Amino acid sequence: MMKLDQNCAPIYEALEAFRKMRVVPFDVPGHKRGRGNPELAAFLGQQCVGVDVNSMKPLDNLCHPVSVIRQAEELAADAFHAASAFLMVGGTTSAVQSMVLTACKRGDEIILPRNVHRSVINALVLCGAIPVYVNPDVDERLGIPLGMKVEQVKKAIEEHPNAVAVLVNNPTYYGICSDLRTIVELAHSHGMLCLADEAHGTHFYFGEGLPVSAMAAGADMAAVSMHKSGGSLTQSSFLLAGPNIHAGYVRQIINLTQTTSGSYLLMSSLDISRRNLALRGRQVFAHVTDLAQYAREEINYVGGYYALGKELVNGDSIFDFDPTKLSIHTLDIGLAGIEVYDLLRDEYDIQIEFGDLGNILAYLSIGDRLQEVERLVSALAEIRRLYEKEKTGLMSQEYIEPQVVASPQDAFYAEKISLPLRESVGCVCSEFVMCYPPGIPILAPGERITKDILDYIEYAKAKGCSMTGPEDPEIEHLNVLR
Repeated sequence: MMKLDQNCAPIYEALEAFRKMRVVPFDVPGHKRGRGNPELAAFLGQQCVGVDVNSMKPLDNLCHPVSVIRQAEELAADAFHAASAFLMVGGTTSAVQSMVLTACKRGDEIILPRNVHRSVINALVLCGAIPVYVNPDVDERLGIPLGMKVEQVKKAIEEHPNAVAVLVNNPTYYGICSDLRTIVELAHSHGMLCLADEAHGTHFYFGEGLPVSAMAAGADMAAVSMHKSGGSLTQSSFLLAGPNIHAGYVRQIINLTQTTSGSYLLMSSLDISRRNLALRGRQVFAHVTDLAQYAREEINYVGGYYALGKELVNGDSIFDFDPTKLSIHTLDIGLAGIEVYDLLRDEYDIQIEFGDLGNILAYLSIGDRLQEVERLVSALAEIRRLYEKEKTGLMSQEYIEPQVVASPQDAFYAEKISLPLRESVGCVCSEFVMCYPPGIPILAPGERITKDILDYIEYAKAKGCSMTGPEDPEIEHLNVLR
């Protein structure tokens, strides 16, 4: 592909030109540049509501782009070294689902780690594909699921030669990477596609000394969460595709589920953020890496906590580690991760990304500064001093290997009954249960409910994890197959 001018931002430029034209709006949205909803205009600002517009000829159409949106997608593909790129306004959930729906149809097998985001299993509910889970190893000390071992992937491919694709987290929420290049080669040598969930790996495309990106590793498709580490507005993402993927078919798949009223606020934020990363990404992510490394050293100096780093790399289940991720193990100070998460927010006005049973994640990216990192470190030191206790009775295991009994689609749509939590032991679940974030299901449709899983759910509830998924908002009942 010809090298494009990454200084351009065609959607942003078209919106700027449109704003200056003072066009009279007899189209949607009904707020008519904010006039019809003055409180909204006052809250978001005239600049914002003034460009919250509908698709029209000068601004192109997300469902069938032919001008400025198409140019923005070509620039994104160039910046990310992909054959094609698609602007996604339904979040990375929408990108992941479109990726899986492109690769799989009903009855197809797809090889994937079980510690995937719920959006992957949602896609299997939609299309009827069958998951072949590679159960990740768990780090005994940290209790967290790791990457996929190459041997495990090889075994799954040999046992399921008709599988159509292998899906890889690159990286996991905690920053752990599998050996993506080798997994891509394995998949391709057996006629399978390799898909990457890169919700937390946008910066891999622009930084130095970071793990390999999906496109650089030769993967066929990647869902990239620009709004996480890339700086765009929440809910905006890219879907990237390699040269072996038919772009026209991907567009048709996207259009099955994505809105026909694409938000120009989201699309312009993708356009501007792509330009920012293409021009300055190397420099800004070097700064983020340095900040995270400084924070790790300071937190480990405090003692009691363990801030994860590259020392974990073992060449297989932890093939690489994302040095921008500030994952911190908390159990040695006698507190669950979620308890530290709550203390940071309630007592110190610090909002971190998530806390689970044994760890917290502070998400560092392009907008962070040294003074905020200093504040986090000092808050953690004070929490240790004030709240440290014995770690007896704390659960550490973040991952329980599931027993898969039915396909997600069959179980989700099957006849079901609602049972009290403790009476559901031995039954097959027909819905999701998860802590959000990180949104990795504890139970997914089609999995057997065990005592260990119920213990985990009740413990996570008691510790204050935000539980989502079931029909029952109190999570005291579960829907199970009749």
